[in-house]
Amino acid sequence: MALYNLDPAHTGAGFSVRHMMITTVRGEFAEVAGTLNFDPANLAASSVEATLQTASISTGVADRDGHLKSPDFFDVENFPVITFKSTSVNVTGDNTANVVGDLTIRDVTKSVTLNAEFLGQQKNPFTGATTTGFSAEAKINREDFGLTWNQALESGGVLVGKEIKISLEAEGVLAEVTETA
Repeated sequence: MALYNLDPAHTGAGFSVRHMMITTVRGEFAEVAGTLNFDPANLAASSVEATLQTASISTGVADRDGHLKSPDFFDVENFPVITFKSTSVNVTGDNTANVVGDLTIRDVTKSVTLNAEFLGQQKNPFTGATTTGFSAEAKINREDFGLTWNQALESGGVLVGKEIKISLEAEGVLAEVTETA
């Protein structure tokens, strides 16, 4: 088992949601930190913890970002972080697993399953550090986390969809070997 720190320069947390029921808006949280306990020979023993700074949300539209930071959505003044802490890893293939964990948004914690893929390990040619890469996806209902603001549309439907698609790309940098095989 080895401990990896998530590399903020090569780790991203993105999301997408329906807008007016006809298009998709994408965004990201630019500030991501966390750790990964990982052994590629024993994926089921792995664990991950991550923190997203809510004020780092960006959709590329300043007015929308301001609204997302407001009490209508993330309320960044009162809830500055989103956290994820894994509770189990269920191996589904040679390099894939369902990572189950507690996702906390606005002090509401729900169990979420990330469909994760181990992308491999490499030695960084610039730093010499051992790095490891993953991608993961999940879907959540934003209303389950208290993100209930919406507006009815004149033609039917609502302004913001309930389903949020989460996409993660993570690169971890070896910090220490915690166990030897």
